[in-house]
Amino acid sequence: MTSSAQIFANRANAKYSIGPKTKAGKAKVRFNAVKNGLTGQTVFLPVENAALYEAHIRDYEKLYQPVGPEESALVRSIADTRWRLNRIPGLEMALMTNGRLEAATEYPEINEFDRSTLIEIYVMLKYEKQFRNLHLQEARLARRREKELAELKSLQQERKANESAALERATQAYLLARHRNEPADPPEIGFEFSKQRFDSHLTALTPPTKQKLLQKALAEAGETLQTAA
Repeated sequence: MTSSAQIFANRANAKYSIGPKTKAGKAKVRFNAVKNGLTGQTVFLPVENAALYEAHIRDYEKLYQPVGPEESALVRSIADTRWRLNRIPGLEMALMTNGRLEAATEYPEINEFDRSTLIEIYVMLKYEKQFRNLHLQEARLARRREKELAELKSLQQERKANESAALERATQAYLLARHRNEPADPPEIGFEFSKQRFDSHLTALTPPTKQKLLQKALAEAGETLQTAA
């Protein structure tokens, strides 16, 4: 068993550690960023273009038009996940390139075609863990993206349905007020939309649709179109 003195010595020595020094040790930690760049909280890496990242986020916001904090957070997360997924092919290529450079002097006695094949196998075997990690992270990110897209679609469908119902209620209230020769100023009857939006909606309604909405409003108020006229 480890003695107290040994534990103390180990802790003291750890203070002077500056990381791996051997070639093998450095090779082992070289691609830690492969994992950190896909699973960490920081999506944007220092080596990446900040302007491209911001443009990527804006493109997703323009595409999905989020409303409110929940939708905005989902759209940002979906965009970040796609950014990570887009990074994977480059990471795979970096692994292959680095491995080929390391194996450049291997198999000198083999013809060029067979040597190239052997080097590919060498790289795949040497960095098998890193390649496997990339593929696992790719599958995990793809599942997360599909889940969040479905969640966003559900949220937006619910919001739009609620907005449509609220807009119909506001239209009924407006038509009913006009029918009764009462003030129909939007704020006074509880409109939840800008005047510009409501006016645009009202203009798009056909006369039969307006008549139908008015009859519905009158029925709900216990009146009829004939008695109210």
